[in-house]
Amino acid sequence: MAENTKQAKDLQPAAGNANSPASITLADKIDIQFMPASGERAMSMAGFNPRYRDFVDYIIGITHEIWEEKGIGKLYDYYANTIHFHTASGTMYGREAVFASTIEALAAYPDRRLYGHEVIWGGDDQVGLYSSHRLMHEGTNRGWSNYGPPTGKRVNYLAIADCFCKRNMVVEEWVVRDELSKVIQLGLDPVASAKEMAARQRDDAAFSARIAGDIERGNGQLPPAEWVSRPGEAFDPEDFIGQMFHEIWNWRLLNKASEFYHENFAFEGPAGRSFLGINDFHNYVLSLLSPFPDLAISTDHFCHVGDAEAGWRVATRWTLRGTHTGFGRYGEPTGKPVRLLGITHHLIRDGLIANEWTVFDEFALLQQIYA
Repeated sequence: MAENTKQAKDLQPAAGNANSPASITLADKIDIQFMPASGERAMSMAGFNPRYRDFVDYIIGITHEIWEEKGIGKLYDYYANTIHFHTASGTMYGREAVFASTIEALAAYPDRRLYGHEVIWGGDDQVGLYSSHRLMHEGTNRGWSNYGPPTGKRVNYLAIADCFCKRNMVVEEWVVRDELSKVIQLGLDPVASAKEMAARQRDDAAFSARIAGDIERGNGQLPPAEWVSRPGEAFDPEDFIGQMFHEIWNWRLLNKASEFYHENFAFEGPAGRSFLGINDFHNYVLSLLSPFPDLAISTDHFCHVGDAEAGWRVATRWTLRGTHTGFGRYGEPTGKPVRLLGITHHLIRDGLIANEWTVFDEFALLQQIYA
């Protein structure tokens, strides 16, 4: 019990942090890339509901219809019957699974509000439109959830949802939430809760299969492959972010951070992580490399909006894999393999990263460690 208490304390947001989950000022955070007025369509959206003027309007609008207006049945209009729905805990298949998950979430937090911060998007209505929607969840735990009976506690936490859409339907979705912040705000011991939930999954073969396999950071004793930039003379924001992930995280070249980040860039991440500057960024990277020395990150998808003058906004979906063989934030090494889905939004100004928002489910990481 004492060990659990100590580790739970280590996982708490830093005291006095103005950006910790319990003290975020939502009014200061609303930062939609563009929220158009009603009127004629601003872009081609063949097959999409005509009430929405463009793709950002569509993503914000269907989120509001389903969650805020509680039009759960709208899932029939906006979600494909064969949807693949990915979270840090695994993949759900089919619209009925999304129905069940939505109802469970609204029953646990009936006053839930979703505050949109930004939508970064790409694609077109022929090959498909891809969005990355950063938003804040807020609500009061008045109903049963997977953590047990209602606590009456109010929570708010950051999430990012990536959606691939064709002809008015979400056909695939990836969602990451700052679940650890929610667990802490509910008044629960995160380590004890993770162990309890991991025990439920211990005999779940599908759960074990999700995190099995070798870590593909390098080939044998060779170093990771060099990053090969895409051809072209103009600045490529997606290539720039891909190179950053590869060189800093996979090559461990933390000394290159100043080639990618402004000296006093602003970072916001899960479980109350909030800081300014490259020195604290080094500490953040090391805090994840230390417990997972073989950590590898693969960048799975990019999309971006903006330009050099206004700034580039890039959304990156990535997968982290590693083995818990080192000491650090997560206690004594367990030797357990982990796999984690994450999404990051970057704002690039003057050729360097000025802001970063990263979301991953650290509570799911604890469950894998204690599985």
